[in-house]
Amino acid sequence: MSSGRLCLQLFSTSTLRRMALKIGDKLPSVDLHEGNPGVKVNIADLFAGKKGIIFGVPGAFTPGCSKTHLPGYLSDYDKIKTAGVDLIACISVNDAFVMAAWGDEHKVSGKIRMLADTTASFTKAIGMELDLTEALGNVRSKRYALIHSVGTIKPLFW
Repeated sequence: MSSGRLCLQLFSTSTLRRMALKIGDKLPSVDLHEGNPGVKVNIADLFAGKKGIIFGVPGAFTPGCSKTHLPGYLSDYDKIKTAGVDLIACISVNDAFVMAAWGDEHKVSGKIRMLADTTASFTKAIGMELDLTEALGNVRSKRYALIHSVGTIKPLFW
């Protein structure tokens, strides 16, 4: 991420757009899934009292997300941790099994939490939904990155 870009912007090759979530807001209390559909993780609880990065992508195993987005956070993991980040989470509108398999393929265990937003509840709550029904079969997430710091959303400069 280049210095000066706010975390609340969608990084896109065509345009930058604002999220519904704003600096100073709290994360919405939404349950996501990790590993399998039986394991629920409340995103607000997961990040409570922590400094963390949440990034969203349109889909696991999609070309851009697999070649650039997820690997970028993985390759910068040490720099991110040195900057004081406690937790990194990747969120996509996929099922928990797909997110787990994608994380396994990229060897993110212990570094990046792979969270499935199966119904796009979190994605819609922060205003980052994108209708990709024709291309990917349903509503998906726009690409975004945000930093959470002890209860609220902050700018991200990387």
